[in-house]
Amino acid sequence: MREVLLRLEELLFLADPGIRVESVQDDGEVIRVGVRCRTAGARCPGCGSWSGRVHGSYLRFPADLPVAGRRVVLRLRVRRFTCEDVSCGRRTFVEQVAGLTRRYSQRTERMRSVLAEVGLALAGRAGARLADVFGSRISRNTVLRLVDALPEPQPQVPRVVGVDEYAMRKGRVYGTVLVDVETRRPIDLLPDREAGTVAAWLAERPGIEVVCRDRAPFFAEGARIGAPTAVQVADRFHLWRNLGEAAERCVSRHRPCLRATFVESVPEKAPGPAESGSPWPTGHRFADRTRAKHATVHALLTAGHSRRSIQRQLGMTYRTVQRLADATRPEDLFQGQWQNRPTKLDDFKPYLHERWAEGCTNAWTLWEEIKAHGYTGGYGAVRAYLQPFRTAPTAPAARPPSPRAVTSWILTHPDTLPESERLKLKAVLTGCPELDALTGHVRAFGKMLTQLQGDQLPQWIKAVRADDLPSLHTFVNGLERDLVAVTAGLTLPWSSGVVEGHVNRIKMIKRPDVRPGWLRPLAETSLASVLTGLSRALLESLRGLSRGVVVARPRQQDRAEVVALLFVGLIVGCERTPEAQQQVRGNE
Repeated sequence: MREVLLRLEELLFLADPGIRVESVQDDGEVIRVGVRCRTAGARCPGCGSWSGRVHGSYLRFPADLPVAGRRVVLRLRVRRFTCEDVSCGRRTFVEQVAGLTRRYSQRTERMRSVLAEVGLALAGRAGARLADVFGSRISRNTVLRLVDALPEPQPQVPRVVGVDEYAMRKGRVYGTVLVDVETRRPIDLLPDREAGTVAAWLAERPGIEVVCRDRAPFFAEGARIGAPTAVQVADRFHLWRNLGEAAERCVSRHRPCLRATFVESVPEKAPGPAESGSPWPTGHRFADRTRAKHATVHALLTAGHSRRSIQRQLGMTYRTVQRLADATRPEDLFQGQWQNRPTKLDDFKPYLHERWAEGCTNAWTLWEEIKAHGYTGGYGAVRAYLQPFRTAPTAPAARPPSPRAVTSWILTHPDTLPESERLKLKAVLTGCPELDALTGHVRAFGKMLTQLQGDQLPQWIKAVRADDLPSLHTFVNGLERDLVAVTAGLTLPWSSGVVEGHVNRIKMIKRPDVRPGWLRPLAETSLASVLTGLSRALLESLRGLSRGVVVARPRQQDRAEVVALLFVGLIVGCERTPEAQQQVRGNE
């Protein structure tokens, strides 16, 4: 029997000389192991003095790791010693087995470690259910408390940092989030987005080598002051989005080319467009108001007034006066947002044109025919569309594509563009050399961006300058003001994509209906600097978050408290896999 107990000592406690196995009892569901400490005395936790004077003893029953699905409970006899140091505030103390027990703990240290790992992976309820499967009954709150009791890891100085802004109150109060791009973990939240705040944060961490940012000037200034030796990398996503916005403005300036390209020729029997070619008839309030403003501005220009003078006289903005002065005729200004809105009837208009040319002019009959082809709209839409056919000498022209649609065709890789859209784009580019040049420049920039060919950026800028594309020239001017960071962004593999992901996570945490129990419990982060100075109310909110309680949206809290609460929520959800998130949400 003694050999069996020695074998158990070796298996369960790795032959620890301070632990002795005295008995083993198996009642079918629970295995009870009787152990005690071999040492002659213990050190007082208060003063550290050694004592071998036993005051008494009692039994503790800490739960240990299960074996073969059955619970294991230690029957541990611990002794209470008398502290022999008269200056010590403790009269007696209980011995603790190193690596096995701690004060007031109901589980062994290795059991606590396993349950804490389960809590880190699955959070409260799911972790408690999994623990019950392998033989350890525990509540979800205990799982969260075990995770919360884990020591904080020592933060490492990041080498590559991503920085971006987030809104605490959109349009009013903004903060800054900083992320370690290499580990994809958030580092800190700053209460504002000022260049001085970012510079001070970077200056405290001299090991930073790369700063990934968007093209905001305050982040560029903060990185230049706080980390002058670090390489600034402009985010490629923001570069591509800025190029898309410039391309859309360029396409909008050539809207007449889109209309001219998509004017369809119709048979002689079919009515054609109005003689004026204007989509806005005389008597339309928008058209008449625009024509009157256009005539007034051109009359003042003919009289010798400057555009600034016209702006003051008419009470308009300078941009409005500029648009009216640059337009040769008022029809060039008719760009209403409802003009190119798609409708259910768009796919059936060629059929209506064909049937009208064949002599069928009954709206009800045409409506019945297109219903048989899949039209789901009403009769009134068909009748309203055919009304200009009866009053105008020719049928209305086909709807031209919107500038946004043409821009999306230009920004899409030719290999992934559908055949129908590719043909439409080809027709547009054939009728407008400027848009053809724009397409070539956009695709060349896309190749530089995807293949990291930043060394070709000067040649690309020179080629853009050679063409008459004012909107693209404005984009190039912005690139030249931040040329070093843009070149690094088109050359180095770093980007701010992971930072944008954490900004989206902050938006989710801010929602008033978010359930903090979905997030990871508070662990694996340094919260000391964030929680410093928080009020008792915020600490209660954090305790409620640890228990899985819904925390109300902190509208009236101080800015520092809001930053700290967002940082806590951001940290606790930073390494959850999508599968684990979905599982925890289902369990909650």
